[in-house]
Amino acid sequence: MSKMRYSRRAVLKGGAAAVAASTLPAPMVWAQEIKDITLRQFGTGVSNLNDVANKVKEDLGFTLEMTALDSDSVTQRAATQPDSFDIADIEYWICKKVWPTGNLQAMDTSKIANYDKIVGIFRDGKLTPESTIAQGTAPHTVGFVDGPGGTSFADEETGWMTLIPTIYNADTLGIRPDLIGRPINTWAELLNPEFKGKASILDISSIGIMDMAMVCEAMGEIQYGDKGNMTREEIDKTMAIFTEAKKNGQFRAFWKTFDESVNLMASGEVVIQSMWSPAITAVKSRGIECVYQPLKEGYRSWGGGIGLSSSLSGMELDAAYEYINWYLSGWVGGYLMRQGYYSAVPETSKNFMTENEWGYWFEGKPATDVITSPTGDILAQAGDTRDGGSFYDRMGSVACWNAVMDENQYMVRKWNEFIAS
Repeated sequence: MSKMRYSRRAVLKGGAAAVAASTLPAPMVWAQEIKDITLRQFGTGVSNLNDVANKVKEDLGFTLEMTALDSDSVTQRAATQPDSFDIADIEYWICKKVWPTGNLQAMDTSKIANYDKIVGIFRDGKLTPESTIAQGTAPHTVGFVDGPGGTSFADEETGWMTLIPTIYNADTLGIRPDLIGRPINTWAELLNPEFKGKASILDISSIGIMDMAMVCEAMGEIQYGDKGNMTREEIDKTMAIFTEAKKNGQFRAFWKTFDESVNLMASGEVVIQSMWSPAITAVKSRGIECVYQPLKEGYRSWGGGIGLSSSLSGMELDAAYEYINWYLSGWVGGYLMRQGYYSAVPETSKNFMTENEWGYWFEGKPATDVITSPTGDILAQAGDTRDGGSFYDRMGSVACWNAVMDENQYMVRKWNEFIAS
């Protein structure tokens, strides 16, 4: 099996890597054996998509069973139900909670065909050599361990990764410009009384607290030492500000799922809220004006990757590595980038996007023709540019990453008190 995997890897490393990965058949023996394999994957609805599972079956021959859950449920399952999955498609902040359980195994980067093309964010933390590493749980800080049995995170690349990075984005506030009628340029607007009863924030503590921090800092109310690792005093101050706003009727709702955020915004019940890029896409696909608004304080970012169950071995483990290499070879990246996400290996994704799509989504250029979603919905017209500009403009303006704090348990308790208040 090993030999076969490496022979395919040699092809992947050739010139047309992405095209080769999706069109070359697996060796006949492998193809016969792999068709009976089923790998169980779970994660959030962001990337656990039926189209991906169908393409895996078509290209690699085995079955990928996907389960989509909210972020808190993903964390709980990865930490407490190790026998219920083979592949965990999780965010890096979740890794900080899950890795100490021993439920995931370290992955050998020498088996990853495009490892050398993975963006620097996931390897040394820097988008460019001049970049400043943002606050919070930056992916590279929990991305490596010392070896196959490593139990603590390493400070540099070691050849053994906790997660193989796949997807990430720079998140900001979604707005309905048609209902707001004026420019929005700061996180502080989320608590502007002008939007009383028409604002929303997501009810996922480890993410929501970061949005809160961006707002409080933008208002000049709190200057955090590290937004991603608050002291109890900083947590208390943050929650006090948002609890007061909540009691004053600022928030229409608190959402946990993608669909909830879409419906709140599409209905016009909410005009400004925490949002994810494909939720903006979903609202726009209904013909409703919706903007992922760049803000002067920068973005709150997140990154996700594929983790493997510690019990995965033999042919199933071989199949999982095949899947990871296929994932980074371009088709999935192109699919996700057409929704507004970024691929961990952008250059392979380019082979699965038109010049117009690549220019619009990655380079920040005006569209030369209509831009459509993977399902064909029109998202932009010729001449339109992407909210926030190019990949380097957006990811270069990240102020903080989703995080797990030293005071996480205290923060979660205070968050629950806020939601119940």
